[in-house]
Amino acid sequence: MQCPYCRHADTRVVDSRTADDGSSIRRRRECPECSERFNTYERAHLPVPPLEKSGGRLEPFDEEKLRRGMARALYKRPVSDERLQQSIDHIVEKLRTVGERSVPARRVGEWVMEELRDLDHVAYVRFASVYRQFNDAQAFREEIERLERAPTAELRRSQIPLIGTDGGDDTAH
Repeated sequence: MQCPYCRHADTRVVDSRTADDGSSIRRRRECPECSERFNTYERAHLPVPPLEKSGGRLEPFDEEKLRRGMARALYKRPVSDERLQQSIDHIVEKLRTVGERSVPARRVGEWVMEELRDLDHVAYVRFASVYRQFNDAQAFREEIERLERAPTAELRRSQIPLIGTDGGDDTAH
């Protein structure tokens, strides 16, 4: 690796440690030319499949667009940036491990709804009102009633899923 200070062509690794809960490796490097030290981070690059929009058009996944949409729903709600990032990471992880060439954008929308339901009910209803295009107060009432009937996040996590968690048809033949 090239030294960022003097541009010497090679540096040596002084120390390596896992970082970010084991998802990356932090390497402490030293330049033999100028003796400066710096850190590098190594992380596996796992591609995220494109999203399939309702008209069949493919669109690259945009994590910033996801963050803006969720942050808009969470505006002035008591949810930390760390909790928001955990939810985004969870959705991205689902995308990376879904094993499909493309993922319907609607499925990602449903994953966002699941995450917001666990984070904050007001943010969930805000997002649902736009995502599901509520046209009147009755649509809000129905969504709130559905939210009240839904099992809590703790209960859902403690249950063993009977079908795949991606919402697909996993019936055995």
